[in-house]
Amino acid sequence: MIESPAIYAGSFDPVTYGHLDLIQRAHRLFPRLIVAVARNMSKKPLFTLSERVELLKASLPPELEVEVEPFSGLLVQFAVQKNARVLIRGLRAISDFDYEFQMALTNRKLSPEVETIYMMPSESFTYLSSQMIKEIAFLGGDVSCFVPPPVVKALCRFKGGK
Repeated sequence: MIESPAIYAGSFDPVTYGHLDLIQRAHRLFPRLIVAVARNMSKKPLFTLSERVELLKASLPPELEVEVEPFSGLLVQFAVQKNARVLIRGLRAISDFDYEFQMALTNRKLSPEVETIYMMPSESFTYLSSQMIKEIAFLGGDVSCFVPPPVVKALCRFKGGK
């Protein structure tokens, strides 16, 4: 068993049931899991970094002992700083593969000691994306079957959210 932590990183804007599914399943494989909430300069998030961290913490089952931390910069640098040897990445569809493949090879070049492991979400969550959730909420749709209650409540602040 790997003693060092694994890291599952994302922008989580907002966190979905698909993210929570991967977190729970990754935690079964790695006794210490850090969920790293990214400050991504190329994206314009709906929620602030601190809001995304808090929404994630509020959405996790209380019995699930994972660490939730914000980070900025390169994920592999964060991994080295945390003494993590494994990055968990989710693959929903073949369309995710090209980007994830490039990222994994780049990360390997930057930090050869850090491995990337891909996990597929449960079938019931393969179509979920945070962008889709935001669009549904903005247009007045009910997102309660896609995101946990704290996220539903947070999305209500925005035009059309239910």
